[in-house]
Amino acid sequence: YTLGDMARKRQEIIRTLKEEGVFDLQKELQLPLFCQRIAVISSETAAGYGDFCNQLADNPYGFKFCTHLFPAIMQGEGVEQSIIAALERIYSLTSYPSPPTSDFDCVVIIRGGGATSDMSGFDTLALAENVANFPLPIITGIGHDRDESILDMVSHIRVKTPTAAASLLIDHLKTVLDTINESQIRLTRY
Repeated sequence: YTLGDMARKRQEIIRTLKEEGVFDLQKELQLPLFCQRIAVISSETAAGYGDFCNQLADNPYGFKFCTHLFPAIMQGEGVEQSIIAALERIYSLTSYPSPPTSDFDCVVIIRGGGATSDMSGFDTLALAENVANFPLPIITGIGHDRDESILDMVSHIRVKTPTAAASLLIDHLKTVLDTINESQIRLTRY
C-alpha cells in the first residue's frame, strides 16, 4: 500500500464503524472503582509488557494489582487474529447473568512503539469491531504519542505507552482512595 491507500482504507473503516453505531461504544463503559484485576494482551517477551508490570508492582502507594497475560502477536500479519483470539479467551471467562461478572475489571492492550508500517495490524475492521463491542473497558497503550491506530480510537481509553497505561490504573485507584479518605473525614466530622 502507498500511504494514500492506507489513509483511505483507515477512513473507510472509521466510516463503517460509525455507520454500525459501534465507534463510541467503549466510551460508554466505566472503569470499576477498584480496578485491580487486569487482563493484559501483549507479547510475553515485549519490553513494554515488562515495563507495565514493573510500574504496577512498584507503585508508591503499595496498591496490589492482579494481572493475567493473554499472549498475542503484536507485529506483522498475525496481529488481528491473535488479538481477537485473546479477547475471545478473556470473554470466555465472563458470565452473563444480570449484571455480567468477569474475572477481570478491564483489558489492557499494550505494545511498544515501532515503525508506522508495524502499526497497520491495529487498523483492521474486524479487530476494531471486536474491541468496540467488548463488554469490559479496554485501555490501549500502543506505540508512542504520534501513533494512533483505529484500535486506539475505539478503545475506552487510549494512552501513549504501556507505562502510561499502568500509571493510569494507579492514578485511578489513588483517586478512589482519596475519595474514601475524604468521605471518612466528612462522616467523622458530622
